[in-house]
Amino acid sequence: MRKIFTAQTLRAVLAGAAGGAANGFFGSGGGLLSVPALESGGLETKKAHATSLAIMLPLSVVSAAVYMKNGSLDLREAARYLPGGLAGVIVGSAALKKASPLLVKRLFAAVMIYFGVRMIIR
Repeated sequence: MRKIFTAQTLRAVLAGAAGGAANGFFGSGGGLLSVPALESGGLETKKAHATSLAIMLPLSVVSAAVYMKNGSLDLREAARYLPGGLAGVIVGSAALKKASPLLVKRLFAAVMIYFGVRMIIR
C-alpha cells in the first residue's frame, strides 16, 4: 500500500497554508514564505523563485477576488501600476536567468531585511 500523506506532503501543505494566509492578510507576501520553503524542500534557488510565482498567482487571484467582494480593491489605481509592472517582470525574469544563485539569495534577503526594518521604523 502506497503512503499518500508523507511528511514532505504535510510540510508542503503547511507552507502553502502559511503562504496563502500571508497573501490574504497582507495582500501579497506569500512568496516570502514559499521561496524558503521550496528551497528547504530541495529546489535550487532560481527554480524556487520561479515556482513561487506559480504558487502565488492563483493565491493572488483569490485574494483579489475576496478584497474586491469586500470593496477593498481599487482597480483603477491598480491599473496605473500595470505597465511598469509588466516591464519590470520582463527585466526581472531575464535578470534571474543570468544571476548567480548566491546573488539571488543575497538580493532576496536584502530586500526582506530592508522592508522589514522600514516597516518597524514607520
